[in-house]
Amino acid sequence: MSADPGGLRSSPLEEIFRTRTGLLLLTLVVVAGACLALASAMQAGTARTFIEAVGTGTLISAVVGFGQTMLTANATRRALVAPVIEESKRTLQELSSEYRALNNEFFPTHIFAASSRPDPTFNQLMMRDLRETRQYFFRGFSGRHAAARLLLSQAEREIHVVIADPRVNTGAGGRARYLLRHEGADADSDAVRRQLRDETWIGLVGLYLARNRCAGVEITVLADPPLDRVEMFDGSVWVTLYSDPGQGRTLYPRTLRFSEGSFIYGMERAEFLRLGTSGTERHFRLTPASTRSDFIGVFEEITGNALADEQFHQLRDRFHTFRQKFTVAAELGS
Repeated sequence: MSADPGGLRSSPLEEIFRTRTGLLLLTLVVVAGACLALASAMQAGTARTFIEAVGTGTLISAVVGFGQTMLTANATRRALVAPVIEESKRTLQELSSEYRALNNEFFPTHIFAASSRPDPTFNQLMMRDLRETRQYFFRGFSGRHAAARLLLSQAEREIHVVIADPRVNTGAGGRARYLLRHEGADADSDAVRRQLRDETWIGLVGLYLARNRCAGVEITVLADPPLDRVEMFDGSVWVTLYSDPGQGRTLYPRTLRFSEGSFIYGMERAEFLRLGTSGTERHFRLTPASTRSDFIGVFEEITGNALADEQFHQLRDRFHTFRQKFTVAAELGS
């Protein structure tokens, strides 16, 4: 089957007139017409009879040849061209399916650019993933944002939070360097480290307040966790690239979302499941039945600092202030 320059398929009749077969048929018709015209102008006799016979025979040959060409063209189309087209379609569909599978395995479904404030589209899509999941894995620095999102969600689920050990300076080193790049040459490293310590404490209080929205909160403390933040749901994994050396000028770095079944999803899930096998982590658990006294004991074990009632109330108020500002900026409702 051929196609015209515009990409439309041609009919068999059009194909005939575009080939040498069409030129031959046209020549026969012209010769037949010329012979018959010449014979009509001649006197009756042997010559006229001969010319008429030639013209008539040529015209009949042209008609028979035209019909045979049409039949042959249709038969050729059915026998040769159509199977090639169908095979090409099937091959293209297989290639398309293979490329889609590769895209799902190695390429993110969404890419969110770095920004200096919470991205509403980013947070609304993440909240949708959170509502549809039964397990929520979080690996980051403080867990403040995870606790804020849990308080906005009603469904009960298991949450596993991995945070940096606040008793070890190396745990804050990578995040401190990121914030120092963000704040520029005038940044105060001691102030940044105090800020990170406060964020960790506020995040712990937030996770305690969010325990009623979960079947249980597993908290794992690592001395030196990976710098990139990872949030994993049943159907997706989100990777926030704090380790990217090109980031740092914005408060929130670039984030990639991968679907379930992707290489990154499988790798990160295996990493979460591996926790607890090395013996260097510390594990804690909060449940809806955990009292404030229980939490204060957990807080002291994690941070190495005792938590008085007045300090607990201060941290609780600071978390609620953070949660309210984050909810408004991310357009997540009340």
